Amino acid sequence: MSLRCDHTPQWPQLQAAFSAQGRALDLRQAFAQDHQRFAHFSQSAPHVFADLSKNLWDRSTEALLLDMAQATGLAQHRDAMLGGQPINSTEGRAVLHTLLRRPAGLSLPGDSSSLAGHLADVHATLDAMLAYADTVRADDAITDIVNIGIGGSDLGPHMAVLALEQFRAHGKRLHFVSNVDGHELYTALQSLRPQNTLFLIASKTFTTAETMTNAASALAWFEQQGGRDVGRHFAALTTNVEAARALGITTTFGFWDWVGGRYSLWSAIGLPVAIAIGSAGFRDLLAGAHAMDEHFRTAPFAQNLPVRLGLLDVWYRNFHGFTSRCIAPYHAALRRLPAYLQQLEMESNGKRVARDGTPLALATSPVLWGEPGTNGQHAFFQMLHQGTDVLPLELIAVRQATHPLKGHHEKLLANALAQAQALMVGKEGEDGHRHFPGNRPSTFLLLDALTPASLGALIALQEHRVFVSGSLWGINSFDQWGVELGKVLAKDIEARLASGDAAGLDGSTAGLLGRLRSGA
Repeated sequence: MSLRCDHTPQWPQLQAAFSAQGRALDLRQAFAQDHQRFAHFSQSAPHVFADLSKNLWDRSTEALLLDMAQATGLAQHRDAMLGGQPINSTEGRAVLHTLLRRPAGLSLPGDSSSLAGHLADVHATLDAMLAYADTVRADDAITDIVNIGIGGSDLGPHMAVLALEQFRAHGKRLHFVSNVDGHELYTALQSLRPQNTLFLIASKTFTTAETMTNAASALAWFEQQGGRDVGRHFAALTTNVEAARALGITTTFGFWDWVGGRYSLWSAIGLPVAIAIGSAGFRDLLAGAHAMDEHFRTAPFAQNLPVRLGLLDVWYRNFHGFTSRCIAPYHAALRRLPAYLQQLEMESNGKRVARDGTPLALATSPVLWGEPGTNGQHAFFQMLHQGTDVLPLELIAVRQATHPLKGHHEKLLANALAQAQALMVGKEGEDGHRHFPGNRPSTFLLLDALTPASLGALIALQEHRVFVSGSLWGINSFDQWGVELGKVLAKDIEARLASGDAAGLDGSTAGLLGRLRSGA
């Protein structure tokens, strides 16, 4: 039976350590006193080097956190997930996104009896999906691919396609439509011709309101513009094959109920990525993620990067009381990574009850936010350096440039290093306006190059980090009931917008409804 982190013997010890020294830890003094601090708090993992040394912890704190992780049964919980046990307790499902990137035929210790069959199904679907992707890539008549999805059916593929732009096929433009706001779809359609466009409708159930509204409008536009052969120009990424065929869509690629939306990039939902970078590139993406899976599965906790990051997140959230984490990728191709990580962490761990449904007595997910460097430096870094709140920063940099322009990449990397340095060391100012307090924490993640494999590893690292903190907090990181209520109420209000019926509504909603209908 797992033990929640605040019920372990190490929790009061951590509280005492924080009161005695953690609150007052000065990073500048910590480096002066420990010349091996960088060596201890940095490490390599598959495709990712991490420097955790500029964070507000010391070796004794980390040791207590590692002991706490062992006491919670984190290793057993991890193995249960990887082995296919139904750890998504509220839905009675396994959590097997890692199986989507496991090599064919590979069995691991602890696998459930059904995993071999699931893995065979995964690779049969993967082979078919990648063959289709390569066919689209070779079809010169298809110049534009429009992915229609939302949440995990949009954020992951969109982020990855932008990140791997240098690997994209020439002559193929990819568009992503997610919002039910018709402005987004209408704008995309203005530059398209039906005979040259392929629409990908991404919805597991084929009932998602935003996606199906956009899909219906795309089909209507296709027919109005003289488009022919829906079967050639539309494909569906769904398990609801019958619903897709009812719309004339005959090409479908499915996935399974043990794949959560925010973890579905590795499944058929990744089709736009496969079209962009090709089947070999997509397999490299999966291989990079699998390498990080194996690191998470086998590395001792003290050298396990997802575990160390997850423990740091708990230390900051529950002891320092930090409510947010800023993500600053110092590479323009990673500009959608903060948005992707927002869903990954906040939808997974934005929970107020434990796995048994009882209210928690401790805080869970921080708020994630950010923009690429150096843009963020000219927007919100003022607050990071001199604001009243301490906001941990996570910088992500890439050693090799993805362009030939001289001087740019050196300046970019210099800025990334300088910002982390400035946050830590600060500066004594002539007056309060020019004073930088310093001692502000940051984590530095470094990729050697931005490739399909390194991106896969980086994403898997973040997935497992979220698992670690959620496991320690004793929550179910794999359901998302919080998104349901608003959807239900929206259906009711949509009907009321047409009828004007405000009976039973609260005063604010009734007033706004009337305002919208009157046009005043």
